[in-house]
Amino acid sequence: MFRSHILVCGGTGCTSNNSIKIYEALVHRIYDEGLDKEVHVTQTGCFGLCALGPIMIVYPEGAFYSQVKVEDVDEIVNEHIIKGRIVTRLLYKETVDEGGNIKALNDTNFYKKQHRVALRNCGVINPEKIDEYIAYDGYEALGKVLTEMTPQQVIDEISRSGLRGRGGAGFPTGRKWQFAKNSPGEQKYVCCNADEGDPGAFMDRSILEGDPHAVIEAMAIAGYAIGANQGYVYVRAEYPIAVKRLSIAIEQAREYGLLGKNIFGTDFSFDLDIRLGAGAFVCGEETALMTSIEGHRGEPRPRPPFPAVKGLFGKPTILNNVETYANIPQIILKGADWFASMGTEKSRGTKVFALGGKIHNTGLVEIPMGTTMREIIYDIGGGCPNGKKFKAAQTGGPSGGCIPAHLIDTPIDYDNLIAIGSMMGSGGLIVMDEDNCMVDIAKFFLEFTVDESCGKCTPCRVGTKRLYEMLCKVTDGTATMEDLDKMEELCHYIKENSLCGLGQTAPNPVLSTLRYFRDEYEAHVRDKKCPAGVCKKLLRYEIVADKCKGCTLCARNCPVGAITGNVKEPHVIDPEKCIKCGVCMEKCRFGAIVKG
Repeated sequence: MFRSHILVCGGTGCTSNNSIKIYEALVHRIYDEGLDKEVHVTQTGCFGLCALGPIMIVYPEGAFYSQVKVEDVDEIVNEHIIKGRIVTRLLYKETVDEGGNIKALNDTNFYKKQHRVALRNCGVINPEKIDEYIAYDGYEALGKVLTEMTPQQVIDEISRSGLRGRGGAGFPTGRKWQFAKNSPGEQKYVCCNADEGDPGAFMDRSILEGDPHAVIEAMAIAGYAIGANQGYVYVRAEYPIAVKRLSIAIEQAREYGLLGKNIFGTDFSFDLDIRLGAGAFVCGEETALMTSIEGHRGEPRPRPPFPAVKGLFGKPTILNNVETYANIPQIILKGADWFASMGTEKSRGTKVFALGGKIHNTGLVEIPMGTTMREIIYDIGGGCPNGKKFKAAQTGGPSGGCIPAHLIDTPIDYDNLIAIGSMMGSGGLIVMDEDNCMVDIAKFFLEFTVDESCGKCTPCRVGTKRLYEMLCKVTDGTATMEDLDKMEELCHYIKENSLCGLGQTAPNPVLSTLRYFRDEYEAHVRDKKCPAGVCKKLLRYEIVADKCKGCTLCARNCPVGAITGNVKEPHVIDPEKCIKCGVCMEKCRFGAIVKG
């Protein structure tokens, strides 16, 4: 037994901030002090509060150290581990009450409204040690289904839970499995979509980094349910930590007899392999993903036939994403009623979101379906920095839409988001404040879609490009009011005629911003102004004569000589020469330069 346990975050966010060096320094220091039999140091997956990384938690005290540096290790070991004095300067302030006592993480604003199901083991166990997963009921669900349940009973349990696909469309998981089970064929496949390519989304990656065995166990359960003996995890090669830990987990599961032949002494056999994706966003679409696994260029296929009938290698196949699978073992162990008790009538359970953008607490959150946007942004996320006003939130990435501030109290579930012009998507949630231009935001997401279009169908290949060009006209100040109508018409054409979900949802950011922020579009077109001061070609820098001291600092730093004036006299910017780089505004010490 160890007297202390030190958990160091080993997720991508903290790793990029040298958490591996912190972990190594801790291990060496603990060993040098002869404490390696008393103090256990381990790396875990993501704790969720990425804004505070690198993160370290010391138990049994529960001291939550944030923004730890390698040079802090000696102080933590000397003071906390050896002398028992917590290093208060490194503590996350939310974990300390008014009396200076350590609060449980679940009592902090960031965590207390969360309910972790898919993320239950992330930040808790070492993902590279199967024994730790087993200690937290790991593979118990697989044992239960193989020894106590029929395949149909498994599917019925998943159906009763109300679990819907967490990858975007929200298709009922049990129904998908039932279709595949009913499809004739001796060979069937189970696939996992870990391609996750939305800008700002990192939910699935974090689950694979922090709890890979949950996905392996769930895929084996799915294989038993539909009659498959082979599975494939399609994961981005850009996620090396996730790939490494998943590979380790698969090998460990094979060694323990939890993958391979006659699992748990039954006649059920199932194995898994990894297939690396090259980073094509379109390969998040199920048929394109399967085409890529087969070794072909990742392009979608017309449907029907659907994958449950004719999927990978022409055989019946189910495909779910990482988060969907991460819920399966708990549903089997705790029952469908337990899972269905969370969320809303048509959207059961919890949802993981990656909070990003203009928000204090960037990171991963898992909340019950039906939680409002306000609770996520203000209660959990801590609101927008620097006292800025919340303006909109983008859900669903390039496939989603922008939700304006006046809809902030909308309960988040599949149907509500679609009704207001957005979608759940995989779970990216990008927060924008008053300084964001919504036309520019729409252009950003559409540019991403244009780049990621596979080019197979004309509506997507050509239509998104023409739509992007129209948006460029708006931000350049050369568009007309008629162009706005043409944009909207083109959006509907692309949605109705594209082959796959990428093209069908590509216009959503444009349609939602036209719907809720049309005044910004009209300001760009009619007034040739960007209200947020973002669109470069519509900016105009001016010097306020009353504030200008004539210090010449702006003129001396202007790269094109657009500023003139005598010493100790107000200066002037020539708009014809000005390239709108903003250097003058950065250098001015008197706030005499404004942009509009």
